[in-house]
Amino acid sequence: MAERTAYAELTVDELKEELEKRELPKSGKKEELITRLEDDDTAQTGSAPEDQPVAETAALEEAAEEAADEGEDAASPEGERSGAEGDGEKKPRRGRRRGAVETTTARREDPSTDTRPAPRDKSGAVAVRAQAKYVRSAPRKARLVMDHIRGKGIDDARAILSHTPRHAATDIAKLLESAVANAENNFELDPGELRIARAFVDEGPTIKRFRPRAQGRATRINKRTSHMTITLTTTREVGHTDTRKGRE
Repeated sequence: MAERTAYAELTVDELKEELEKRELPKSGKKEELITRLEDDDTAQTGSAPEDQPVAETAALEEAAEEAADEGEDAASPEGERSGAEGDGEKKPRRGRRRGAVETTTARREDPSTDTRPAPRDKSGAVAVRAQAKYVRSAPRKARLVMDHIRGKGIDDARAILSHTPRHAATDIAKLLESAVANAENNFELDPGELRIARAFVDEGPTIKRFRPRAQGRATRINKRTSHMTITLTTTREVGHTDTRKGRE
C-alpha cells in the first residue's frame, strides 16, 4: 500500500517520466500507469524473501545443482564435507564447463597434429604457388624482370630483385616473399632448399583513360595491369645450365 499511495500522489507526467526511465510503455490512463509501475516493482523484487540476499540465493542454487550431479554421495555428511573442502575443484567438473574444457583442449591439439602435404605438379615435384592479380604494371615490362629470376634460388632471386632498377621489381619481390611464406608456414619447407620453378606474367584488364588534345580532340590512354605468378619447388631441373657462370 505504501507504493500504491506513493504512485497515486504523482501526476500523470511524473508517472510517464518514471515509466520512460524504466523503458516501459507510457500510454494509458493514470490507473494503468500506476498498475504498470507496481507490476514492475514486483517483478524486480522477485520471489526471494527480503531477509535473504540475492547472492545467497544464487549460492544455494549452485549448491543444489552440485548435489544433484553427485547423487546420494552429496546427501551424506562425507559428501558435504568433500564439497565444502574441494569447492574450487568441483566447479570445472560441472556438465557445461566440462564440455568447454574438452573442446578447448581438442582445438589446441589439432594444429600440432594436422600436417598438410605440399601440393605437387604432374611430374610429382613440390609446387607451392603465390599469385598477385591486378598489379598496376605493364605485362611487357614485368616479364623483363621475371626472366631474370626464373630458375634461381631464393637468395639469388632476392639479390637480383633488390638491384633491378625497374618499378615492377618491387611488386615481384613482394610476391616472392609471399610464396616463400606459404611454403614455410603452410607446408614446413626449408626456404634454403627452394628455387623458382615457374615465373610468368599474364595480361590483366586494361584501364582506359582519356587526355584532352588540341582542337577539341581526346586521346585514349591505356593503363595496363598484370597477373603475376611464382611457383616454388625443392628439386633442381635436370640439365639446367647457368650460361653466365658456365656451370650445371
